[in-house]
This record gives sequence, C-alpha cells and structure tokens, in this order.
Amino acid sequence: MTKSGNRPSQAVAFLFQRVKASALLQDNRLLASGAEAPAAPGTMRMVLPRARMPHASVVLLATVVALFSLVPLGFIGWITYDVGWETVQALVFRSRVGDLLINTVLLESLTIPLSVALAVTLAWLTERTDVPFPRLWAWLAIAPLAVPAFVHSYAWVSLIPGMRGLQSGVFVSVIAYYPFLYLPVAAALRRLDPAIEDAAASLGLNPWRVFFRAVLPQLRFAICGGSLLIALHLLSEYGLFVMIRFDTFATAIVDQFQSSYNSPASNMLGGVLVACCLFLLGLEVLLRGNERYARVGAGSPRPADRRRLGRFMVPAISLPVVLAVLTLGVPLVTLGRWLYLGGGEIWRIEVASAFVQTIVLALAGGVLATIAAAPMAWLSVRAPGRLQRLLEACHYYVGSLPGVVVALALVTITVRLMLPLYQTFATLLVAYVMLFLPRAMVGLRTSIAQAPVELERAAMGLGRTPGQAVRQITMRLAAPGAAASVALAALGITNELTATLMLSPNGVDTLATKFWSLTSEIDYVSAAPYAFMMVVLSLPLTLTLYTQSKRTAGQ
Repeated sequence: MTKSGNRPSQAVAFLFQRVKASALLQDNRLLASGAEAPAAPGTMRMVLPRARMPHASVVLLATVVALFSLVPLGFIGWITYDVGWETVQALVFRSRVGDLLINTVLLESLTIPLSVALAVTLAWLTERTDVPFPRLWAWLAIAPLAVPAFVHSYAWVSLIPGMRGLQSGVFVSVIAYYPFLYLPVAAALRRLDPAIEDAAASLGLNPWRVFFRAVLPQLRFAICGGSLLIALHLLSEYGLFVMIRFDTFATAIVDQFQSSYNSPASNMLGGVLVACCLFLLGLEVLLRGNERYARVGAGSPRPADRRRLGRFMVPAISLPVVLAVLTLGVPLVTLGRWLYLGGGEIWRIEVASAFVQTIVLALAGGVLATIAAAPMAWLSVRAPGRLQRLLEACHYYVGSLPGVVVALALVTITVRLMLPLYQTFATLLVAYVMLFLPRAMVGLRTSIAQAPVELERAAMGLGRTPGQAVRQITMRLAAPGAAASVALAALGITNELTATLMLSPNGVDTLATKFWSLTSEIDYVSAAPYAFMMVVLSLPLTLTLYTQSKRTAGQ
C-alpha cells in the first residue's frame, strides 16, 4: 500500500492513542481523589484503595508551628498573671510609659505620611512620566534597603554629631524605610489599567483630579501594606534611635533589661509594645477596607502612556537625585572616609570571625525557618479553609513582633523552666525562626502555588504515597522558591540586632553585634568594616525584592 493510503489508519491510531491517554489521566485523577472510575458495560470493576492527600499530618505539623509562634503572646499573658494586677498597674500606668507612648505616636504619625508622600511621588515619576533613565532611578529608590537602619543612623551621626531627638529620628526613619512603600506602590502602578484614567479624563477631570479620584484609591492596598510594614519597623527598631538619643519602647526595654536583667518592668514594657503591634494590625485592616480593585472583562490592559513633564523636568529629576545622595551617598561616603582613616589595620581577624559566624547563623536560621514554614505554605495552597486561615494568621503575626519581645519571652522561659538552654545556639536559632517565619512563607507559598496539584495526584495514581508525591514532585518544583525563602530569611538575620544581643552565647559576635559594641564605645573607625560587610551581604536581598516586584507586575 502506498504511503498516502496509510493516512486513514494513521489518523485512527492517533485518535485511539489520544482517547486512551485521556482516559488514563481521568482514571488517575479519580484515583487521587478517592473516587472509583466507572467501569465499561459488561466488564468487572476492581476497587482500588483510596489515596488521600496528606492533609491531616500537614495540619498537625502546621498546628505545632502555629502554637509555637504564639509563645510570645502567651508569655505576656503569663507574666501579667504572675506579677498580679496591682503590679501591672504600677508598672504600666506611670509617667515613663506615657512619655514613651507619646514619642511612639509622634514618630509614627510624622514618619508614615512623609514616607507615603515621598514613595508615591517617586513611584509616579519612575513609572508614569518621561523622566530620563527611569530604571536607574527605580533601582536607586530601593537601594537604601541594602543599608541597615542603624548604619544609616551611624552615617548621619558621624557626619552631624549634634543630630538628636524627634526630628532627627523622623528624618533618618523616612530615608531608611520609605523603600518599603515604594516597592508595592510602584508594582501597583505597573498593573493599573490606564483606561480607567482615560475614562476619568473624558468626564472633564483635570490631571490632578484624575490622580486623586481614579489612581490613588486603587493604590490603597499597596499604601496600607507598606505603611504597616514601616510602622512595625519603627516599633521594633533599636539601634537607629539609640544613636540619635530618642527614647522608644524598644530602647527602654533593652536598657531596662541590661540594667536589672529580666525585671517585671521590662516585661510589662514588652506587653505594651505587643499591644501597640496588635493595634496597628487592626488599624491596617480597618483602613484597607473590603473594596475590590480588579479589572472585569476580556483582554488585558494596555501599557500606560508616560506623561510629559515639560517645564517640570528639572525639579522632577532633582527629587531622585537628592534622595540618592541622602540615602546612599552619605552612608557610602561616611563608610569610605572611616575605612580610609583606619587603613589596613582595622581589617583584623575579628572581622573575618564575625563574618563567618554571621553566615553560619544566617544560613542555619534561614533553612530552619523555611522548613518550619513548609507545612503551612503547602496547606494554604492545597487545602484553603477557615482552619488554614487561622493557622496562617498565627504564622504571620509573629513576624510583626519586635525582636526584643521575642527575646524577652525566650529569656524568661529558658531561665525559669529550661536554664541549660539559656544563651545557647538553639535558643538563638529558635528566635530567628520565629522572627523570620513570614519571610520564608512568602517565597514557598508562591512556588507551591505554581506546582500543579494534578502532578501530585498522578504520582499517587502511579503508586506513590501522598508523602512521597509531595516530596518527590511538589517540593522539587518549589525548590527555587525555597532557596529564595532561605536567602530572604538569612539576609534578615544578618542585620538582626536586639534578639542577637540578648540571646547570643558568650564569645559569639555577629557583624551587627560587633558593629554595635564598637559604636557604643564611639570607635567609629573600627566599626566601619562591620558596617561595610553588612551592606555587601544585604545587596542580594535588595536585588531579590526588586526582581520580585517586577515579576508581580508581569514584567
């Protein structure tokens, strides 16, 4: 038979193979879900054992981690009950706490609006205008995250020794933390459909009214999320405010701890600080609202047209230039000056030792945090529900607590119940896991969501146990996200100060603690190498955040 004569038979064979493959896939899906495949007429049906997804075991593991993350909150309740209500009243309702609360309210109410205005303006310039070199300005806008907040303070105090008080605290806080708002706002602007702005303009609104009535409301989620992140950082920051002599709850707790060691006063201040954190979380939910800002309809939004700045070009360019000088120029010039003055003598063996210890602790803490977050990350994607949301909230809330509160809880528990664990590597790593659990959750959850659940079910249909299917299929596909989670947590640990100061074993010095001990002695020259190495280690985190924001916007 000729080659052309085989075409009908080849077509029949091809269709038969497609039907057979489709039936096999359907049987695998039914088997993975526990259902029975329908039998053909006149044939015997074989009942196969039901293969269930490992929800129960994963829920148990996630519940253990969630209960463990509630330890700081339980610690506050336990201490309150232990000291008695009269002692609580005497320690909380006093003038010192009132002064700290006023300082906190003033700091938050001034820093956050200024950060919002600065971040939104800069995001609009880099994403929606014809300012030259927008990618360069966008990178320089997030680059300050590579400089720890207390290094910013160190640089400015070195330049202007008289920087003190609230105004200095607000200034340094804005230039150190505004990138946390710039990142989500710029990503939101990239995703907005410009047709909404065109419709508003067609109704007779001028450009300013279009921005405030059509664009700004759609940025509410990004602004609320970034503002919450800055507000929580302001509550937990210690080194920045100590250097400029501005009292906050974090500085008062550490000072009280160092003077009287685990006193009820420091514990009660920690309780007030936790109450402030919970208040901010509730306020953010209230301000965020339940509105939906989604595009409905077929198709995709077109790229936004960049607006011409015209005669406003010079002042528009001056804003990112001035910010780059303030946020990067001053710290880098100050570090370069101290490094030049110190010469090669300041690069002692202690710098290499602190660098190695920092890397070891950061990698160990990052890996452990990622392992602890894995059950909840898998559960939130594969089995969403009310219980899952409750457990997930427990995982995320602990990341909002200041490191000093977590350290106080672990100090009290180890001293009273498990004294051999006090000031050990195990206790320090536990603190790192609790503090950076949310960072590990973010990368893992995204990667697991991108791994098709059908592959797990097909693996179980081919004889794999549920646990084997998750380990051999899903976790391998989620490996890049897990690596990113380890990196994010590890780089956060690199710059962590308060918990490390209070929990690290004797003889253990990280870059942050060694830098802090030298700056406390006003030895800025010897502290410069440690600050420089922290900046070098923080650069990958900044690049990761920038890349992730681009991916979120589909770029």
